Amino acid sequence: MRFRSVLGHFCTGVTVVTGMSGGGPVGFACQSFAALSLDPPLVLFCPQRTSGSWAAMSSAGAFCVNVLAEDQRDLSAVFGRAGADKFAGVSWSPSSTGAPVLDGALTWVDCRVTTVHEAGDHFVVIGEVVELGPERDARPLLFYRGRYAAQADLDPRGWSGEVLDTLLTWQRQSEWS
Repeated sequence: MRFRSVLGHFCTGVTVVTGMSGGGPVGFACQSFAALSLDPPLVLFCPQRTSGSWAAMSSAGAFCVNVLAEDQRDLSAVFGRAGADKFAGVSWSPSSTGAPVLDGALTWVDCRVTTVHEAGDHFVVIGEVVELGPERDARPLLFYRGRYAAQADLDPRGWSGEVLDTLLTWQRQSEWS
């Protein structure tokens, strides 16, 4: 499908969205995650309407977005599959909302659900940020053109470390401390 091919040229990070259900922790790999607003602090993610994980966690009213590091491809694969107990053998701790924070995540964003919109074959879930996790010193897990990609794969000149504040949702990196 051309639509998928064209949009595949937009590199994204990989996250695992987690939450709780009556049966315990649930989660799924998600690359459709973004910052939405600085004031109030809002983020969004877009689960498929057929997602059993989202259906299970939606009534809890809270979620945690775990941003994966480059060394967590296997974890992404586990949470990218349907069925099976995705938390078997996965270490985690509860966030302030109770949603699972995965050990080793690059960072995490704990949220309360504020709004859910139907949008085609997905939902758009908006959450107000409750707490931000610490940042691990590692490279992010990236997804580009239908596969995982390393930062070096995207820019042969390497990463300069330049901070582009004008491209971020908020005006300065120092806004979140």
